[in-house]
Amino acid sequence: MNVRVVFSGRNYHWGSSLPEQIALSDSTTVDEAIRVLESGLPDGQRLPGSCLLAVSGVHLGTIARHPSRELQDGDELLLIAPVAGG
Repeated sequence: MNVRVVFSGRNYHWGSSLPEQIALSDSTTVDEAIRVLESGLPDGQRLPGSCLLAVSGVHLGTIARHPSRELQDGDELLLIAPVAGG
């Protein structure tokens, strides 16, 4: 199955290295998809645990804290990195 990946967030220049789409096995969970994405980050970096997470328009929480969910072919995985400042 194919899942579209959308990443948004300032000051995470390595986010541009994330693919726009990933091919996954059927019944892959959000956690497994995140591991696939993190495996492509430079120097073993990880996505921030406070990064907001949504699947096909449904907000799930953060990477660190979200319910388990299987992905479906054509889903959109949205990652919004935290922004600091004021």
